[in-house]
Amino acid sequence: MKIGGIQKTSLIDYPDRVCAVFFASGCNFRCPYCYNPEIVFNKTKLIQEKYIKSFLKKRKNYLDAILLSGGEITIQPDFVDFVKKIKSYGYLIGIETNGSNPDAIKELIDNKLIDFIAMDIKSDLETYEKAAGVKPDKEKIKKSVELIKNSNINYEFRTTIVPELFDEETAIKIGKWLKKSKRYVLQQFRNEKEMIDKSFKGKKPYSVDKLKKFKKILEPYIEDVKITGI
Repeated sequence: MKIGGIQKTSLIDYPDRVCAVFFASGCNFRCPYCYNPEIVFNKTKLIQEKYIKSFLKKRKNYLDAILLSGGEITIQPDFVDFVKKIKSYGYLIGIETNGSNPDAIKELIDNKLIDFIAMDIKSDLETYEKAAGVKPDKEKIKKSVELIKNSNINYEFRTTIVPELFDEETAIKIGKWLKKSKRYVLQQFRNEKEMIDKSFKGKKPYSVDKLKKFKKILEPYIEDVKITGI
């Protein structure tokens, strides 16, 4: 299992729980605004399994959950086995995924290995390629959305609100696509780090008022709409 980084404590990545975040090295998307290019392109020093086991044992009294993020965690060949190992320590397990591997998501759900899923929605379906930086299989993306929506586990969909890639029309299209979903999170764009497309660094994020306008547009479609990162 290629883990390229660990955030030892987070109060925001797993709803209502204290978690650690494991970042899988490698990704099949190339989102231009991604601020983890080292993770995406496998340029981080990998964390040894021995350290991971030690971490899981030592942190059990301080953490409720482990969130597996990336990169893209579900493209790792031993991903499901890795989840089983972490689950054996008694942690709640969450994943953050781009939804490109619905078969892995289904296996986790069917075998009750997962307690929370956050799926990144890059854009509306018509303009998905521009936000993802690749041409993904949209049928797989749609299948993942439906699997997650129809599961009995806690979940949320998330979009990073990049001014060049998101506007009122995008919000309406995503609202219609995700209609009746449990939760949708608008994540403020962060512009201070180097990104895959270096031209995005320093670009001005939307104002809080603008994000609130998007929230209002989406609320008729989705049960709970939140804004983070402001």
